[in-house]
Order: sequence, then structure tokens, then C-alpha cells
Amino acid sequence: MAARACGLIVYRRLQPAASSRPADGIEYLLLQTSYGTHHWTPPKGHVDPGEDDLQTAFRETQEEAGLQASQLTLVEGYKKELHYPVRGKPKTVVYWLAEVKDCNTEIKLSEEHQAFRWLKLEDACKFAEYEDMQATLKDVHQFLCSKE
Repeated sequence: MAARACGLIVYRRLQPAASSRPADGIEYLLLQTSYGTHHWTPPKGHVDPGEDDLQTAFRETQEEAGLQASQLTLVEGYKKELHYPVRGKPKTVVYWLAEVKDCNTEIKLSEEHQAFRWLKLEDACKFAEYEDMQATLKDVHQFLCSKE
């Protein structure tokens, strides 16, 4: 049985300069773990008994980043599943996409993370070392740009 985790790829839109494209104002939230290799990742975590996947994604985002569901807008039409091995066992992670309603909302980290950053796509891909996460961020960005 594959381990299952769920999370939200959280983004914000800054007011872009008049000369730039709206996509230039998009920044993604990444959290740096306080364990292991201190990798950077969107908020995510394991599904608890009795929870559905989306409930898990919102709960984990609240626990890890201090963002309440009421502070986020879930973006319809985007859901991504990643599959990869962790310590030799299969893992599935399901991500949805959510925008913070107020781009100045405070992030409150749990003990699981030691830092956070709001990053433009290029920098977010540098911080997210895993290729599948880089591809997911690019996919999200393309999805958001196609909606403008």
C-alpha cells in the first residue's frame, strides 16, 4: 500500500508593473523542512483516518503554514498526483492549487519547518530540488497563465 499525502500549492499575485504580464506577479509558497535534507516543498502531509484528500490538504496547510481555509481560494480545475519512492516504499502525493486572498497574509510555521519563501517560478524551481516538483510548479504556472 502506497503512503498517501495531500497538500496545496499556494500562490499569491503581487500587483505587476503596468508594462509586465500578469503572470510576472505570481509567487509560490515553499516551506523548508526542519528535518532530513531541509528540502523545500509546498505544505502537505499524510491523510488521517476519516479524512478525505482535500480535507487533509487544507488541514496540513493550516498546521504547517498557519493559513486557514477561509484565507484561501481553491482554484477549480487543477489537481496533480505525484508518485515516487520514499525509503524504498511507494508514495503518492496529491496537490490542489490555492490562492491567498490577501497577498500580505502572515505565514506561521510549525516545528516541521524552519523557513518559508514566496518565490517566482524560476526561483521556486531552483529551491524545489526534485524534478517532479519542478515540473509540477511549471505545470501550475502554465495553467494559471492560460486562465488569464
